Amino acid sequence: MTRIASGAASPAGSGSGHSGSTRSSSLPLASYATTALSWSSKGRICGHLSHVHEKVGHEPGVLSDGWRLDHLFASRVLPTLVELGIVERRDVPPSALFRFVRENVAARAVRALADARRTVLRELGESARHIEPHAVSVIVFGSFARGEADGVSDLDILVIRLASIDEDDDRWRASLDRWLEQARRLTGNRVELLEATDEEVRRLLRSRKPLWLDVQRDGVVVYGREIDDLRGRRSA
Repeated sequence: MTRIASGAASPAGSGSGHSGSTRSSSLPLASYATTALSWSSKGRICGHLSHVHEKVGHEPGVLSDGWRLDHLFASRVLPTLVELGIVERRDVPPSALFRFVRENVAARAVRALADARRTVLRELGESARHIEPHAVSVIVFGSFARGEADGVSDLDILVIRLASIDEDDDRWRASLDRWLEQARRLTGNRVELLEATDEEVRRLLRSRKPLWLDVQRDGVVVYGREIDDLRGRRSA
């Protein structure tokens, strides 16, 4: 369970602007479930709730993993999820407890969508194994790596190749382009490629430039050598 202050969300139909009559005259439940896509604000709440099992936050407005939930924001999102049956509300003054209803058919789809980031990272890594010649490392960074991406965010990817492979090598270029197209189709987002050699990246990661600090702070290695290894920290 997740606790927020009792004023943060009202029970379904209590002035939230999402009455039962409105829902029945609009899209079916399955379509409404798509409002909780992992890219959306509702999805971030569902993603949290779907991984919490009978846990209660210790402060009003704070989720059990420490993610702070804005009360006004919650009041707009949670009533809709309660109305759809995806989330249950129980009042425990002065707080309200919210539980993700795993048995709900739509909730099952929502949970799978909430796990989309993890799935994408895993599949990017699996498909990167087929880049030929093999990449040294493939790193996702930026908003997607931080879990803050939405439908219009770029998917930022750093691909590191051996210095012995020319960037215009026909085999490398064709294989990398096929993989990038797979990445685009996997997420539906535009892919922004950053490419460097294993020799260049050591210097770049030590440069303290904002872009490379972001890579070090947020980067998720989906294939190949770890960031510390690339930077040379382990061999120091």
